Amino acid sequence: MFIAEYGGMKLTMSNRKVYEELCRLIGNDFVLAQEQMKDHTTFRIGGPADVFVIPQKKEDVASVLNYCKSREVPYFIMGNGSNLLVSDKGFRGVIVQIFKNMQECSVCGEIITAQAGILLSNLAAQAKDSSLTGLEFASGIPGTLGGAVTMNAGAYGGEMKNVLRKVNVMDRDGNITEMDAEDLRLGYRTSLIKEKDWIVLSAELKLKKGDRKAIEETMQGLKEKRVSKQPLQYPSAGSTFKRPEGYFAGKLIQDAGLRGKKIGGAQVSEKHCGFVINAGGATAEDVRLLMKYVQDTVWDQFQVRLEPEVKFLGEF
Repeated sequence: MFIAEYGGMKLTMSNRKVYEELCRLIGNDFVLAQEQMKDHTTFRIGGPADVFVIPQKKEDVASVLNYCKSREVPYFIMGNGSNLLVSDKGFRGVIVQIFKNMQECSVCGEIITAQAGILLSNLAAQAKDSSLTGLEFASGIPGTLGGAVTMNAGAYGGEMKNVLRKVNVMDRDGNITEMDAEDLRLGYRTSLIKEKDWIVLSAELKLKKGDRKAIEETMQGLKEKRVSKQPLQYPSAGSTFKRPEGYFAGKLIQDAGLRGKKIGGAQVSEKHCGFVINAGGATAEDVRLLMKYVQDTVWDQFQVRLEPEVKFLGEF
């Protein structure tokens, strides 16, 4: 098979064509070849994606989706990779990252409108700076607004459904629809957006006027809780497993005697057993095997099935 060099990386003929056509479609500055996914995930794990696209606007997203669909090219939409485990072999297809180039945000009274790529931590900071309360819980969540809306992210008693007002979503045909939050069936780590496999482009949040100092103190208090309880010094994807009904995943894992359990460079955190961390040089396969070991052990001891909160991408 013919192989070409692009920036020192190798592309097959078919991938070279996809790369070149997407460059023509949205611009050379926004399309990368053979991009290492370990540089785009909080796990710091993952092989190369054939083509990596960083759209600037919703029209770019629609153009890339339509191109991939018309040519039957596999693609995946991601944010900042905070809940993603990418195969060591990478991804054969196109990654579309809605993140750094789609972070516009505006505040009007008690309403914040933002593009899907903005980090929740940045959004919470802007709310604080505008003396708006209600988003403090999100100040330490590492994901983007798009991912948070899709999964109804929550922490410390708060959830996105409590502040979400409207969302602009794109279906896989490139059609854009504005939806009210009450129509999104927002539940624990789920939503209609997730069920329908839609893409969040932007969202509108309704907050309340508050005292900036009190908001800042709340955020600082939550930060201190996270620092004291979570292994933030290690790469991870946050909570590895969803909370089973009636249980806490971390407590089950701890009670199963798995604190500190290692496979390769992957480890059950000694600080918080709900986190599988990259303790140094972990591969995706290390993490997969450790997660399976944890699931099997918890099932054998407690007959509780742990469901991953982490998404797997690529060949495992």
